[in-house]
Amino acid sequence: MASPQATKTTRLLDAATEDVTNLPTAQDSDAAAKAFPLSRSVNFRIASTTFCFMVTGLFTASIGVLLAPISHHYGLTDLHVSFIFLCGPVGYVLASPSNASIHSLLGQRGIAVIGPVLHTLAAVGIAAHPPFPLVLVAFVVNAMGVGLVDGSWCAWAGGLERANVVSGLLHGSYSAGAAVGPFATGLWIARTARPWWEWYYVLAGVSILELIILMAAFRREDASRYRQSNNHMILEQSSTSSKEIFKHPGTWFSASYFLTYVGIEAAISGWVVSFMTRSRHASVSIASLSSSGFWGGMAVGRLTLGYMTDRIGVRRAAAMYLSCAIGLLLIFALVSSLIVSILAMMIAGFVMGPLFPSGVVVLSELLLRELHVAAVSFVASIGQIGAAALPFGIGAVVQGLGIGVFRWVILIFACIALFVWTIFSQLKPRGTARQTLD
Repeated sequence: MASPQATKTTRLLDAATEDVTNLPTAQDSDAAAKAFPLSRSVNFRIASTTFCFMVTGLFTASIGVLLAPISHHYGLTDLHVSFIFLCGPVGYVLASPSNASIHSLLGQRGIAVIGPVLHTLAAVGIAAHPPFPLVLVAFVVNAMGVGLVDGSWCAWAGGLERANVVSGLLHGSYSAGAAVGPFATGLWIARTARPWWEWYYVLAGVSILELIILMAAFRREDASRYRQSNNHMILEQSSTSSKEIFKHPGTWFSASYFLTYVGIEAAISGWVVSFMTRSRHASVSIASLSSSGFWGGMAVGRLTLGYMTDRIGVRRAAAMYLSCAIGLLLIFALVSSLIVSILAMMIAGFVMGPLFPSGVVVLSELLLRELHVAAVSFVASIGQIGAAALPFGIGAVVQGLGIGVFRWVILIFACIALFVWTIFSQLKPRGTARQTLD
């Protein structure tokens, strides 16, 4: 397997291309299917990796609903329970160096086994509800599994004939799993009256099913088969001219944009259920709809807004989407109605769907092609920092000022993201002339 930053890069570039710039029409898809018919075994692998990404979405988005029960069970403050949000980046960092070794020694079937096993071990570990520091270790183990399958399957999808289509399926499947997660978790807690940790037995069962499916799909993909393939060659390009990316201001403005935007996305996923239950006095099942609605809207937005983005131009379209999101977050902050709150979150997710890949597309336009991999890897890493820092920071602020501050924090950061995007989107390419997207 490739370097940790390169695996993230392939995922981002492929997802961005699918969601923003190359969303295929029906005629395009039919033509591609005729030109590049996929074998039955490859289709099975596509289905298995799609299911795997749904499982990762389930794990990630369930945390927001379980934050309050975990805090109550262990007697934690908002600050202390927020350490859960730091586990994701830690797990990614720990898993990434081993990705290449696993592929070299075991091939893709090694990932097909180790990733789901880590998911299962983490779920069982959390379900055992040990002391909270051990729960954090289990969350890190889960993030390691997510990091392995995330980079590996996206890199594999990038080497297929219909890479954009398959990558879009993976990206959309994650959002679909993230949409189902909060709703299913809230329903489990509200209807069964069982303790929070038993939900992780359900996730353990799903992870075992994930293991069985992936093992069946990739059973023949050993180390020798991997070495014969050319998929990894795409990733090795990230080692060239990496220092050049820091000479273009677009890299730094893009990093600032991802720091704020990804932080908003993670903060909403992590804290909106707690806000709805503690500030808006919603039941857990009703509050979970706000998180599920946000992710569900994002999945739909990524699938449907591509054509509009192409017609308007990615720079103007993203600015419009961000402006709409700010208006919706303002409504969410000011109107206490549960129905309005849920609808505002759902529509905000819808308009925010293309924002992540839009940033990748514009950055790719600003830099020469040989710098794309290194540049997107760098800004993706900064985005991971935002995904951990903002939810953790909200937990620290909530500790002193109350949960009501959550709505204003995400609104302020959305305004900052729009300000950064306005500058970022006006930058011009350097070097060889490139066709603009607007």
